[in-house]
Amino acid sequence: MTAKKDKLKKFVTAGMARVHILVVGDVMLDKYYYGEVTRISPEAPVPITRVVDTKDTMGGAANVAHNLALLGCQTSIAGFVGNDYHCQTLMEKFVSRGIDYKGIIYREEPTTTKLRVIGGHQQMLRLDFEDTEPVKPLYANRLINFVEQTIENGIDAVIISDYGKGACTEDVCSSIIELCNGAKVPVFVDPKGREWDKYMHADFITPNVKEINAILEKPIKNRDEAVQQAATYIMSKFKIKNVLATRSECGMTMVSAKETVHIPTKSQEVFDVSGAGDTVIAVFALGIAGGLAPREAAYLANLAASVVVGKLGTYAVSKEELEHVLLQQMQEETKK
Repeated sequence: MTAKKDKLKKFVTAGMARVHILVVGDVMLDKYYYGEVTRISPEAPVPITRVVDTKDTMGGAANVAHNLALLGCQTSIAGFVGNDYHCQTLMEKFVSRGIDYKGIIYREEPTTTKLRVIGGHQQMLRLDFEDTEPVKPLYANRLINFVEQTIENGIDAVIISDYGKGACTEDVCSSIIELCNGAKVPVFVDPKGREWDKYMHADFITPNVKEINAILEKPIKNRDEAVQQAATYIMSKFKIKNVLATRSECGMTMVSAKETVHIPTKSQEVFDVSGAGDTVIAVFALGIAGGLAPREAAYLANLAASVVVGKLGTYAVSKEELEHVLLQQMQEETKK
């Protein structure tokens, strides 16, 4: 076994529990109604779904925290919820996973919730409960103050999980990044939308190709050279030190000032890409904060994503699953 593989194995089995990460952003609840469809409604031309099971899970920034917690990382979360039933469900989830939720702030707007109806393996309907207006300055300042206090108390990394639901305003993002830069705490961004000026000076950003194309004048194709050039442009324009571009079936591309690494995807049947980006930034940030080199952390994140896309619905990878897929990949590489 090479020194690199030994290092990765040691980190996954024993190193992740030493890391403490704060996740800030759009906290959500994902609800699933699973059913079977055998007929069409006589009331309207729509399928009748007989519900046979339900599931509630953490979504958005909460799913990033869920991934971290399942991997054994010390995890804190900060964001906004409403004083409603969906919030109560989220709080129970945080408690059950040992996630520190002192940074959760209550406001008048509802807890962002996505309700999906699944017939067999097919998503048939999604209902969104949300208010996507930018968070009011009063609540934004509370969030920023909490992050500042958390950084002062000691933290290994901060993840900004932007889902465009109002939490990650320009003031919130730029203030958090400035605080992290000043304290030399690495800050990771999962971006959304076209306004990337708010991510200026972040240490790492993890866009997919669609998100990259949203900010380019001329969209690129999912090719190595094109993605590398786009990442270099992002680093220059927004003063971001590193870009980890996720590329679906083409794997990932990690670009920094020192190197560019193209990581092929692990062969895997894809059922659902929901939450894969959350897993990528969680594992990648955990690796960097735990002392791995960017290319090593990206390698682990790619393996973790291969687990998630093989599941139906929002899914968080566990420490045991990451250990298993890492050992499996090592064995496959040894045979080559």
